[in-house]
Amino acid sequence: MSETNGLVYGFRLDGKGGGREIGWDAAGAAAEGGLLWLHLDFDHPQARRWLEEESGVPPVVVEALLTDETRPRSVPVQDGLLVILRGVNLNPGSDPEDMVAVRLWIEGHRVISMRRREIMALHDLQEAVQAGEGPTDAGDFLVAVADRLLERMAPVLTEMDDQVDALEDEVLTVGSYELRSKIGGLRRDAIAMRRYLAPQRDAMARLLTERVGWLGDAHRMRLRELGDRVTRYVEDLDSARDRAAVTQDELNSRIAEQMNKTMYVLSIVAGIFLPLGLLTGLLGINVGGIPGTENPVAFTIVCALLLAVAVTQVWIFRRFKWI
Repeated sequence: MSETNGLVYGFRLDGKGGGREIGWDAAGAAAEGGLLWLHLDFDHPQARRWLEEESGVPPVVVEALLTDETRPRSVPVQDGLLVILRGVNLNPGSDPEDMVAVRLWIEGHRVISMRRREIMALHDLQEAVQAGEGPTDAGDFLVAVADRLLERMAPVLTEMDDQVDALEDEVLTVGSYELRSKIGGLRRDAIAMRRYLAPQRDAMARLLTERVGWLGDAHRMRLRELGDRVTRYVEDLDSARDRAAVTQDELNSRIAEQMNKTMYVLSIVAGIFLPLGLLTGLLGINVGGIPGTENPVAFTIVCALLLAVAVTQVWIFRRFKWI
């Protein structure tokens, strides 16, 4: 389906997993047999106009669907559900932690979904319908969307966990200043993803208590499993964030230890050469009365004296266990 008219694609589902693709001309025929699914372009004027003027969707739901900033939630309105979920951004050139919003208005006979950027989970659902393996009713549609969103999160979280493991090993073996930026970036990614997954966990939990006629016990059971998966993902993000913080503390400790060792060595060297510099400074002043100016072995005597002073200092440092 062309996106130039605001309708990304639309289907009349047959209740058996398949569906017939439709256009704007059939968008208002919601009373006909089968679930109607319309996927709209958030930024297209025609899609926004149709939603506001012709869709018959409650105004409070329209306002929520068209708002710029969204937060995962589920809100019952009459016999429908406003559901806003988040998924990882897998579009080319994008960062996965820059999560995309899935806006859904689900009724027993109709589903309206909106997107600003391409959502791979809905694209998978479109292909499943075309292959005859899609959802059969509104409850099945909600479960399928949530399942595909979480399915695409799993590899991202696994990769993040692997990155934490690699950083922990690098800190123990390398301890480089360059690891600071890597650890900081990983912590920011984990915090950014958790910002949306934590409320999504609450939204999934609330779906279990919503009393709408088209959401059956079988759907609730599957949603409960998906909610447990979201909870596990949030715990994984918390673990990754905390491990990254511990790794950063370990890195800072190692860097500080290296710095202290360096300063200690410099202090020892400075402590040894300070009295030697004082003696050579006194003997180097250009005034009369400097002893040994006429003695041919005076330079040898001075060098021996300086060596003796240095050896004595090293002995004293060792005696006091400073080195």
